[in-house]
Amino acid sequence: MTELQSALLLRRQLAACCSLRLSIKEKYSNELNKNPVEGFSAGLIDDNDLYRWEVLIIGPPDTLYEGGVFKAHLTFPKDYPLRPPKMKFITEIWHPNVDKNGDVCISILHEPGEDKYGYEKPEERWLPIHTVETIMISVISMLADPNGDSPANVDAAKEWREDRNGEFKRKVARCVRKSQETAFE
Repeated sequence: MTELQSALLLRRQLAACCSLRLSIKEKYSNELNKNPVEGFSAGLIDDNDLYRWEVLIIGPPDTLYEGGVFKAHLTFPKDYPLRPPKMKFITEIWHPNVDKNGDVCISILHEPGEDKYGYEKPEERWLPIHTVETIMISVISMLADPNGDSPANVDAAKEWREDRNGEFKRKVARCVRKSQETAFE
């Protein structure tokens, strides 16, 4: 796949996620009001760079993350969709599958092919058929149902397993409050 083909695909996916005519802040406030069920909104960080996106993820209902507005960046490789993007939360989030610097660790974002550790099946890893929407659905699902068996944040995973309604819940609640305060900065 050429860089031109990759850029065209990203442009189509961006158009599917949002209107290119709105600024990110306008986009988020308008889109979140129009389509709250979807749980996310997306836009370019820089209008001249299709390979760097900013997304807002709404904490899923009936989870500890409910009410949170979490900002993250998606960085696409030039050979997308042959290789997956990287995703990093910019808003602080306490979660077993998000490392302490914000990097998201879920199967769908792992390089395609065999897992050298034998934990993931090839079909669970990145496939070129995935889109921004399927990535966001996976991330929202991850928020609703963490994978404590394969943590990126060992401390969060330990608290989630041992004290889910205590210290873990308090840390998540603090992140949710902070995310609400800083969502549109």
